[in-house]
Formats: sequence, structure tokens, C-alpha cells
Amino acid sequence: MMRGQAYLKVHLHAILGDEGFVRFIQALGGKRVYFSYTFGDDSDVIQAVGRASADKLSRALAPATLRIPLARRERALAYRKQGMSDAAIARKLGVTENAVGKIWKREVGLQERGRSAKSAGQLDLFGG
Repeated sequence: MMRGQAYLKVHLHAILGDEGFVRFIQALGGKRVYFSYTFGDDSDVIQAVGRASADKLSRALAPATLRIPLARRERALAYRKQGMSDAAIARKLGVTENAVGKIWKREVGLQERGRSAKSAGQLDLFGG
């Protein structure tokens, strides 16, 4: 049975979809957010995901104050799917490249990225 932050991540993802979930978490992850029955136009939630998605969140969660999860694993996977490098992912998540590598090691069935081969010019320069 899922509880707490794990349940909230699944619930937010179901409401917002892949792209909306990542945008929402990127904008508000780690922050306490009050979900009212209606959001003002200047609301952080509307700024993050737009009026339609904010209204969906409101219908599903109001009234409640929730700490928005950081969802680093989910964001890392989404960024990788977009083709971002591990270094770029680390910067977006606010972690080291080693931390990103640990995320990949914990993922069962994750395809290994192909390593770029050295160009012929580089091989000749170093006698390889």
C-alpha cells in the first residue's frame, strides 16, 4: 500500500500527465502548497501548469496544504527521455553526476546509453 509522498507522486502524475507532472514538480517541488477550491491568476500552481490543470488539481486535492515531492527519479527519467546528458540532468535536479548515476543503477531494465566513439582524428593523434 502506497502512503505519503509516494501516493502523492502517483496521484499528481495521474492528474497532470507526464509533461505537466515534470513542469509542476520542477516549479514547486519541495514547497508547501495550499490547494484551494479556486486559484487566483497569480497563483504559483497556475504559473506552473496553467489554468486547466490547476483546476483539475483543485478538484482532486482541495482543500489541503501539501508538501510537493521533489520526484528526482521521475524527473531524471523524463529528462533522460528528452535526450539530456547526465551532467545536464544533475544540474536540473541540483545533485551531482554521481547521484544521477546511482539513479540509473537502481532502475531495472534501463537501457545503457551508447558511448560515443572517438573520432578517427583523435585516434590517430594519440596513436590509437
